Amino acid sequence: MTEPSSLSASERAYRAVRDRIVEGSFPPGTMLGEATLAGDLGVSRTPVRTALARLQDEGWITIYPKRGALVQGLTERSVAELADARLVLETTGVKRASETQRARLADRLDAAIADQREACAAEDVRRFVALMLAFHRTFVEAGGNGVLLELYDRLSDRHSFVLFASGERLLSRCEEIIAEHEALVRHLRAGDAAGFAEALRDHISETGATPVAAFSVEGVTSRG
Repeated sequence: MTEPSSLSASERAYRAVRDRIVEGSFPPGTMLGEATLAGDLGVSRTPVRTALARLQDEGWITIYPKRGALVQGLTERSVAELADARLVLETTGVKRASETQRARLADRLDAAIADQREACAAEDVRRFVALMLAFHRTFVEAGGNGVLLELYDRLSDRHSFVLFASGERLLSRCEEIIAEHEALVRHLRAGDAAGFAEALRDHISETGATPVAAFSVEGVTSRG
């Protein structure tokens, strides 16, 4: 994706490297070098260095002076904590939604599920992941609480990382995932918060099952 020209060089470098980590182009264990990244991204080493420092603060990499930056995955515990946080935020949104909000959002999600079917048929993992993220975000949006939605958005990169790491498994489970999404929409429309929570818990445990590729690793794959 082309970044807006108004972004600073460090912001563009940050987004580019973060996206490659999240989407699996730079898997856990990859050692990133400033010079190679600067050449790939068409910027100087200074904005790359700034971007890497920011990514280290966020836990995506560990910087080793004079060696490079080692890409980290997510620990098993952090994946489990992500699932717990999503369950709380999504179920809270649905509980707080009015009947009018539920009906409106359920109609939107019916259309979103049709888009998911198209992405699955085309075996388009990138689009399917984007659609899944938007689908689940809608449940938090339903509650009308901007703070909860902001908190949920902060989890987006971690959620994306786990989904991309599960890419092949996602495609193999397309029909089951979509059927689970349809069940969630039925609970949303009916205002069945308890049924929604139970279905969501099962759904997250299946689609968020921790792939080996998501774990932090000790091994190193050099990238310059």
